Amino acid sequence: MNVRPIIWRDSQLFIIDQTMLPAEYREIPLDCVAAVWEAMRALRVRGAPALGVCAAFGLLVALQERAPKSVRDALNAVDEAANYLATARPTAVNLFWALERMQSFAHANAEAASAGELFERLEREACAIRDEDTACCKKIGAFGAELLSEGSGVLTHCNAGALATSAYGTALAVMYAAHEQGKTFHVYADETRPLLQGARLTAWELMQAGIEVTVICDNTAAQVMREGRVQLVITGADRIAANGDTANKIGTYALAVLARAHEIPFYVAAPLSTFDTALAHGGEIPIEQRPDEEITEGFGERTVPDGVRAYNPAFDVTPAHLVAGFITERGILRPPYDAAIAACFGPNTVAK
Repeated sequence: MNVRPIIWRDSQLFIIDQTMLPAEYREIPLDCVAAVWEAMRALRVRGAPALGVCAAFGLLVALQERAPKSVRDALNAVDEAANYLATARPTAVNLFWALERMQSFAHANAEAASAGELFERLEREACAIRDEDTACCKKIGAFGAELLSEGSGVLTHCNAGALATSAYGTALAVMYAAHEQGKTFHVYADETRPLLQGARLTAWELMQAGIEVTVICDNTAAQVMREGRVQLVITGADRIAANGDTANKIGTYALAVLARAHEIPFYVAAPLSTFDTALAHGGEIPIEQRPDEEITEGFGERTVPDGVRAYNPAFDVTPAHLVAGFITERGILRPPYDAAIAACFGPNTVAK
C-alpha cells in the first residue's frame, strides 16, 4: 500500500485531506502552525502514528512561519509550537512522543551555528521519525501475517492503515503483508460511527490494494461472529498503558467483549511508540471528547431533535485481559502484559 498521508516535499508540508475520502483524493498544503493544528483537530490527518509524524513536520512549519534570527529564538519557537500542537488531540500518545522527541533534539543541538542549521538538523530528525514509523509498520505486518490463515475472515474497526501512519499501517499492515504472501482472506470493516472511518477510509484502502472487503454496521459485528464469518479481530491503538489496557476508537471495547463471547482472538497492532509506560492502567488515559454535532448533524444533516445533546467520546479503553496479543515491531507480546511490556521498555521505566 503506497499511500502516504503526510508528504514533506520541497520543504513544504502536505497531507491527504481524509475528510474528503472516498469521494475525492485531495492533497492540501499546511503552511502555518495553525493549519497543522486545525488539520489534526478536524481529522484531516488522523491515526496516532500519523499524528506524531505530522506534528514533527509541523514544528518545521512553525519555524518557517516564525523565521527566527537566532538559535535561541528558534528554540523558543519550537517550544511554543510544540505546546500548541499538543492541545490538538489529547489521547493519541504518538503526538506527544514525537513532539517531545523533536523538542529534546532541538535543545540537544543548541550549539548549531545558526537558526538555519538547526532547521536542517530538525528536518532530518522529522524525516527519521517518518521513516522509522514506516519501517515499524512493515515489521508489524510481517509479524502479524502469521496470524491470518488461508480463507479466514478478519474483522477490523476504524482505520489503522496507511492513512493512519506514515505508510502501510498497523492493523491493516497485517492484511497487506498476508496479501503480499499470496494468502486469500476476507476483511469485514466496521463502518465506525459517527465519522465512518471504517466505511470511508479502511474500505477505500483495502479496495485500492485489491483485498476483498465488506463494510458492516458497527452493531452487526456480533451477528457476523455468530455466523462464523470471522476468525480473527485486529485493531490499532492510540495509547496503551503499562498493564496493556488499550485506548482505541470508540466501539473497540464492545468489539473485544463480543470477540471474547464468541471465542475469537482479539489482537491489537501498534508500534512501541504507542505504549505509554508512564500510565499504570487504562483509567489514567485521557479520553478526547468530540463535538455533539458529529452525532447530531453528521455529514451536514441533522438527525437528532433540536435541543437534544449527544455524548461523543472519541475513544474507549479495552481491558488488557481481553487482548490476545499486541503485534509490535519487535514481535507479538503475550500475557502477562506487565512483564512483557516491562521487558521491552525496562522495568524502571514502567509505572506500577
